[in-house]
Amino acid sequence: MNDSLKKVLPQKTQKVNSKYTEDWLPVKAIANGCITLDNNMKVTGVKITPRNIFILDALTQENVIIALKNFYNTIDFEFWIISADRPVDISGYLAQLQLLYNNTSNTVMRKMIMQDLQKANMFMDNNVTDTEYYLLFREKNPDIIQKRLRTIIMGLANCGLTANQTSNDDLRTILDNFLNGGMETNFGTVIG
Repeated sequence: MNDSLKKVLPQKTQKVNSKYTEDWLPVKAIANGCITLDNNMKVTGVKITPRNIFILDALTQENVIIALKNFYNTIDFEFWIISADRPVDISGYLAQLQLLYNNTSNTVMRKMIMQDLQKANMFMDNNVTDTEYYLLFREKNPDIIQKRLRTIIMGLANCGLTANQTSNDDLRTILDNFLNGGMETNFGTVIG
């Protein structure tokens, strides 16, 4: 298990006789954008919308980096920055391209659409993933949780980044990513 995830999810003290890793974790439930642990501590945080700052001019890049440094230095509680890969589903896009191809009679347009279809199929064959970024923390008090979420979202907004509280699906993806090598599972998962 990833070291940063070990800090977030302390090991259960009782011995569990199970072949599933999930049974060894101190996770009671995933609900309301929080992972509730056996000790009633909640793990939550924000999902940060990725932004490629390296396409910006040098001064803007430097300003974003300085703003992030200042933001991280103002956080007065323990937190973890986690990146997780999530499979990208472009089947809807492929279906639209196929319909467009079928409804187009212009040979030049059909050739261009076919090239797009081939490229999209290449992505599907190579299991394309999207990297998502999270800033997580743990806390018992719901009022402190809400205050920290607001602080993080506003701090990241001041850096030019968009963030939202993690959803249940986001938290399951993070757990699946670390426990199952990024493969989504439907058996033995914690459902709140």
